[in-house]
Amino acid sequence: MSKLEDIVSLCKRRGFIFPGSAVYDGMAGTWDFGPLGVALKRNIMNAWWGYWVDQRDDMYGVDAAIIMNPRTWEASGHVATFADPLVECKECHGRFRADKLVEGATESITTDEFLQADVKCPTCGKQDWSEIRKFNMMFQTHVGPIEDDEHVAYLRPETAQGIFTNFRNVVDTIYPDLPFGLAQQGKAFRNEISPRDFILRDRECSQMEIEYFVRPEDWEKQFEQLRAGQHDFLENVIGLPAEMIHELEVPEEDRAHYSKRTIDFMFDYPNGEEELMGLAYRTDFDLSNIQRESGKSMEYRDKMTGESFVPHVIEPSIGVERLFLAVLSSAYCEEESRVVLRLPENLAPYRYCVSPLLKNKPELVEKAREVYELLKSKYTFVTWDDSGNIGKRYKKQDEIGTPKCVVVDFEGLENGTVTVRDRDTTEQVRVKIEEL
Repeated sequence: MSKLEDIVSLCKRRGFIFPGSAVYDGMAGTWDFGPLGVALKRNIMNAWWGYWVDQRDDMYGVDAAIIMNPRTWEASGHVATFADPLVECKECHGRFRADKLVEGATESITTDEFLQADVKCPTCGKQDWSEIRKFNMMFQTHVGPIEDDEHVAYLRPETAQGIFTNFRNVVDTIYPDLPFGLAQQGKAFRNEISPRDFILRDRECSQMEIEYFVRPEDWEKQFEQLRAGQHDFLENVIGLPAEMIHELEVPEEDRAHYSKRTIDFMFDYPNGEEELMGLAYRTDFDLSNIQRESGKSMEYRDKMTGESFVPHVIEPSIGVERLFLAVLSSAYCEEESRVVLRLPENLAPYRYCVSPLLKNKPELVEKAREVYELLKSKYTFVTWDDSGNIGKRYKKQDEIGTPKCVVVDFEGLENGTVTVRDRDTTEQVRVKIEEL
């Protein structure tokens, strides 16, 4: 099992992820994606969109605004209930999530339960705690030039509500058959009390969510189909090992206020088992609340029967950063003489690296450039590397997960071939250029 600190080091060393605002000593809970991180992240998001939207006839995309009418968050229950249990050390005034300081605790932990656990402050070691209070995690801002209560707005804590508020727009414009889903990828913001564990729990993240609208009587069948689809996507498209994925049936007292059933898909991260994604049956909670608060109908009229009803909803939701870290964790491997990222070819930032055997031989460089342009036009995700000796180039490409290294040598100048080295086996084969 890889160590989290090794993955963090690799990410910074090779340009996957940097601490946010590092030049100004950073900002807790924020991270910047570098050139390779952006490429891997984009490939992950494209793979998700391709699987769930592009390849299906019952899925459609939306892209809603980040700042929405604040009534959105009142109707959804976020203003009243989107909160974590906050506890403060009276000695050093450090603030923490109470449920994360007690092993096996949930977000519903009480002050008595917390105190009975005899928790020591992680900062100063004292045991002098305040009572637990609820801390709303939405970032608050103001819209317009006047900062008063009438102009309060929030950065969205989830992308889901932008889907629900567009339900009527989609039905009125393209009138899809039930069941159908609306998918969205985008930023979400949560004012975490104590962000930690690298990109697992941060204050700004990207989400990929689907709201799948179904007939109320069909929700169990559709839930199981989406459940199976999650495993297929995670294991066969993203390449996560099945043995590292576990399902957790969330008990009623720990489910979100809108959920009648939730399964959390857990993953064996380097720091332990953590939530990777969730699958929730939200009933008609959201659409009915919008209908009540807005006064606008959220009913769907069946094309065949003419029956009108408010659809129920099943929500698969996954954080991009959590999936990103799961991909890195399962791909990271330390061998005797190298570190290698065994990324699936469809996710790797580069599919090929092209090099001349020697960079000071113009004839090798010229032919290597021809090969590079050929592969670049065909596969797009191709990089050039002529720094250092060939061994150092291989080591670098292994670390960033490039599946194949293509090298032009003197023999290739004579017979029109190149050597192709495989990342995982390190075996090399000679291939004609036109067969690449």
